[in-house]
Parts: sequence; structure tokens; C-alpha cells
Amino acid sequence: MAHVTVLQPDPDVSAGRVGERLAAMGVGTETVRLWADPVGDPPATGGVLVLGGPMDAHADLPWVAPVKDLLRRCVAADVPVLGICLGHQLLADALGGEVVVGHQAGPERGPVTVSWLPAAADDPLVGEAAALGDLVQPAMHADGVVRLPPGATLLATGEAYEVQAFRVGSAVGVQFHPEATPQIMAGWYAEHGDPDEMVHRMTAVDADVRRGGQALTDGFVRVVAAR
Repeated sequence: MAHVTVLQPDPDVSAGRVGERLAAMGVGTETVRLWADPVGDPPATGGVLVLGGPMDAHADLPWVAPVKDLLRRCVAADVPVLGICLGHQLLADALGGEVVVGHQAGPERGPVTVSWLPAAADDPLVGEAAALGDLVQPAMHADGVVRLPPGATLLATGEAYEVQAFRVGSAVGVQFHPEATPQIMAGWYAEHGDPDEMVHRMTAVDADVRRGGQALTDGFVRVVAAR
């Protein structure tokens, strides 16, 4: 059975729909609560999923440096990694890219359109999602990757943020949140605006969000299972 180690930076940011899909596909998971648990070593089998959180990729928190070190070691050992939002930014920073806190493009909060680039078509993780065409996905961030790591490939872009997805070695980062339901988005949005309005906005596009997120998760599972 395939297995995924889930790195969770914050109690309020769970694996959501991605976790549900992993379970439905028979993938075992182990969650490392970064605020309480040690980071550990790259898994001998399976892959690593790095979730989001309200902190930034340069935060002065005890787990940030160990997570970046783990990501470097995972890529060196060809361990499949999927980084979501903060996970995407940590991955970029760890491998030599650049992340800007408080990006001049301003925050993305709500549905965004993710446009796949030609390189995504044959990518083993995102290829199935890219075959669906441009995706509408949830976003909740104000920071962004502005320079890719050396040797990385840009996989998807967006209107405000150029780097919406990239691959570096065995790892893929996505700036958006394929795991987030309308209700999860509303909970995150409550400190910024009307959560009911967010539910309405996300529910209107939820069929597309769900389809794209499932394709992305299925691609991750295939890569993990093939290891």
C-alpha cells in the first residue's frame, strides 16, 4: 500500500479533500504536526505532502529550517513531494528559489484561474490535471514565489502570480489549495471578510475545483505508488 507523510504546519489547515482522496484510494498517511512533532527523515518509501499555514516561508519557528532541510534531502533521494501554498513556498526557498512576503500583486483570496503551461502536459504528477485545461482553484495567500530554484520547471501560471505550480526534481509545488472546501475557505477568510460571501463564491465553482483537485491528487498517488 502506498504511504504519504503529511507535514502539517498549523492545526487549522488540514489535508481536507486531498486527505479524503488519499484515504479513498487506499493510501496510508502519517501526519507530522510541526508545532509539536519532530520533522524526521525522508521516508524510505512513499511520498511527502506539505500543507499550508498562516505563517510565511521565512518564519522564525523551530520547525522551518528542519522542514527545508528535509525537502532538500527528499529531492536528493528522489522522494515524491507535493507542496501546497506554504508548502510550495517552503519548497522553492529550500531549493534555492526566492519567496517574497507580502507580494506586490496583493492577496489572492477565493477562486483563481490556474493556466497550465506546455511543460505540464507530460508531467507525471500534474499531467492529468493539465489535461482538463485551465483550472479554477481556491487561493488564500499574500506571499509568492518570484524566482524558481535552479533547474526547476514552471508548470502553471496565473493572472496575478506568475508561479502557480513548478517542479524541481521529484517535487512539485502548487500555490493554490486543492484540498480546500467552500467551508474551509470560509473559515480562513473570516478574519479578512464575510465568510458567507466566500462560501457563495466557492460553491459556485466547486464542481470545477473538486474535479481539478482530484486529478492532481490522483497524479500524486500514482507517482508515490510507483516509487
